[in-house]
Amino acid sequence: MILHPIPPVYDAESEVLILGSFPSVKSRETGFFYGHPQNRYWKVLAAVFGEEVPGTIPEKRAFLLRNHIAVWDVIQSCEITGSSDASIRDVVPNDLSQILRTAQIRQIFVNGRTAEKMYRRYTEPVTGRACVCLPSTSPANAAWSLDRLIEAWKIVPQSAHSAEGERTA
Repeated sequence: MILHPIPPVYDAESEVLILGSFPSVKSRETGFFYGHPQNRYWKVLAAVFGEEVPGTIPEKRAFLLRNHIAVWDVIQSCEITGSSDASIRDVVPNDLSQILRTAQIRQIFVNGRTAEKMYRRYTEPVTGRACVCLPSTSPANAAWSLDRLIEAWKIVPQSAHSAEGERTA
């Protein structure tokens, strides 16, 4: 059984929550989300928010919080072979209650079909909140070019800032 080693990133200003399935071997090694250099997550988010691609973990954390994004994964622990989502079994889901109590999450997104499947099975029945599935930024999702991913992910900043004028101090 492998335990999720990366704490969630969020604060009281977070408005969207993006959930992956479980961190890859490379992410577990680097100690932060989407640590594999071939994963397009950071390029896609930087493009949709009109910012430079963050490089370091502190830059990535600051980018997320500045753009009102909370990030974590659906799975707390599981059996997994390498980084293969297809091999995931014996799932224990993460408890999202602390994030949902602390932050004003308007929308929950999942990064890819495995995260969607796990969220709908384990998390949605607990939270009562639906998710929106975005195409996976994983290099394994070769059918989606960077440009197509960016176009699909443009919904994220719209969700984070859809009620900008309504936000209270």
